[in-house]
Amino acid sequence: MGYLDMQACLRDLERRGQLVRIRQELDARLEIGAVQRRVFAAGGPALLFENVRGCRFPMVGNVFGTMERLRFIFRDTLRTLERLFALKVDPLDALRRPWRYAGVPLALARALPRTVRSGPALAVRAQVADLPMLVSWPMDGGAYVTLPQVYSESPARPGYAASNLGMYRVQLSGNAYVPDREVGLHYQIHRGLGHHHAEALARGRRLPVNVFVGGPPAMTLAAVMPLPDGMPEVFFAGVLGGRRLPMLRQPGALPVPAHADFCIQGHIVPGTGKPEGPFGDHLGYYSLTHDFPVLEVDAVFHRPDAVWPFTTVGRPPQEDTVFGAFIHELTAALVPTVFSGVHEVHAVDAAGVHPLLLAVGSERYVPYAERRTPQELLTNGMALLGSTQTALSKYVLIAAREDDARLSAHDVPAFFRHMLERVDLGRDLHFITRTTMDTLDYSGISLNQGSKLLWASCGPARRILATELPAGLALPEGFGDPHLAAPGILVLRGPAHDQGRDAHDPRLEALARALEGAPGLEGLPLVVCADDAAFAARTWDNLLWVAFTRSDPATDIYGAGAFTHCKHWGCAGPLVLDARLKTYHAPPLEPDPEVERRVDALGAPGGPLAGII
Repeated sequence: MGYLDMQACLRDLERRGQLVRIRQELDARLEIGAVQRRVFAAGGPALLFENVRGCRFPMVGNVFGTMERLRFIFRDTLRTLERLFALKVDPLDALRRPWRYAGVPLALARALPRTVRSGPALAVRAQVADLPMLVSWPMDGGAYVTLPQVYSESPARPGYAASNLGMYRVQLSGNAYVPDREVGLHYQIHRGLGHHHAEALARGRRLPVNVFVGGPPAMTLAAVMPLPDGMPEVFFAGVLGGRRLPMLRQPGALPVPAHADFCIQGHIVPGTGKPEGPFGDHLGYYSLTHDFPVLEVDAVFHRPDAVWPFTTVGRPPQEDTVFGAFIHELTAALVPTVFSGVHEVHAVDAAGVHPLLLAVGSERYVPYAERRTPQELLTNGMALLGSTQTALSKYVLIAAREDDARLSAHDVPAFFRHMLERVDLGRDLHFITRTTMDTLDYSGISLNQGSKLLWASCGPARRILATELPAGLALPEGFGDPHLAAPGILVLRGPAHDQGRDAHDPRLEALARALEGAPGLEGLPLVVCADDAAFAARTWDNLLWVAFTRSDPATDIYGAGAFTHCKHWGCAGPLVLDARLKTYHAPPLEPDPEVERRVDALGAPGGPLAGII
């Protein structure tokens, strides 16, 4: 059976040498987060900070920092989950080989939480000010809960069946929040909490919300799991945890996991909203300050031996990268059952997840045609943009399995080479403008609004990609420092951006005109313009992060020989992608040098992290 609480999990990790205790006093402002990021980058153990400056609670980070650790934590139930997912993929397999599924009914019986009369979660009352005040990045607007489990129920259908458990960041201090009485609740678009909030607003009612921290590790993973509509996360947590979740119920209040470490109980009041942020987020930039709902705090509870689990996010990869990889490992076989004709998807972590989605689909609509053209692929791509969390994708690149049965969306260099060899720039690019965007993406024309690009290419290769820079490349004034980032991809340095939102840059238009018909560009269908060309071209991770987090398709794509025919945009090539930081973008995250020096000292000989960092 899975872990009942975080304490049991940490004891097991320590016995395996996968947890290090840090007894030296450290500050939750910048220091502890910096240590966690450094140890994660080194592939190191979980970290138990026993002496947090000004706080009586220990903090634990990097618990989920490696795939091996995640597999160990959930080792007792992974096989059962695989069998459950196999039933979804091939229901008849249970009839052919019933012995393989003997444990499935018991696993499903564990999905429904059970009510208990007592548990440590509500044993001790506290104040918000007593909690660890984690500040991860220098410009963060206050302290945040970074592994929250935010629980709400539908006002129209109270109970577990229509509940939502999500990981929405919670701001504990700063800005205009009334100390100990208010915390900020940032939920992004297309999230279950938003549906519950809308129902409450329609009724003119307050929405009860509980924020749990710690407790069974299965609750943390369930909170980030992209489950289909109608599948409550608390049900999944029961299956993943291998036991029915014991829940405490107080009269008139939402249920609380009996073994949670902390619980913040409160309400979102209709009409309330206050500035939340900034916050250094998982795209590698600061989310800026915007009005979001306020959670009015009714009570704070904790168990007597409470420990505060946390993570920090920033430019990928970070600990949340491991969550994503683990979820993909669990659910990869389910993709064709959710998206008909799609065999594989990859939300690219190096590009910030939502900005770039790679997919392998099918092109079977006209199997007798002499040459395959994108048709079914467009249907596949629209499906990806029309449901689940893939709907938040900004760039969707989809290839046909019929062109190469070995092609994988997780082999990024090979995937881009495949697409660039086949792209017809006059046919294959399909823009969706003035549409909904990920809340954390500041490349669009306003908060939550920008554009998307569906790029679908198939058929035989159309060109041989260049593996050397063209000789004598003439560039307009202000552009230079050409680098070949990968076969077919040229990166240039451009002048600093000086335009406003929602406007093309005349200098990029001039660059596209200068490249039209230029000799030696036949094998370079993609040109990326960056502030630092050498940095962007140095690694694939750099290229993906710069190109796809700093561009909006409709605003920032130009083309040599561009045309619009009956509202379809295309170009003769090359395609020019403006990946410079814009005047309206959020600033990228930069660590505090003095804090980094203090972290270095922890890894020196004799320090608690010697040999780890």
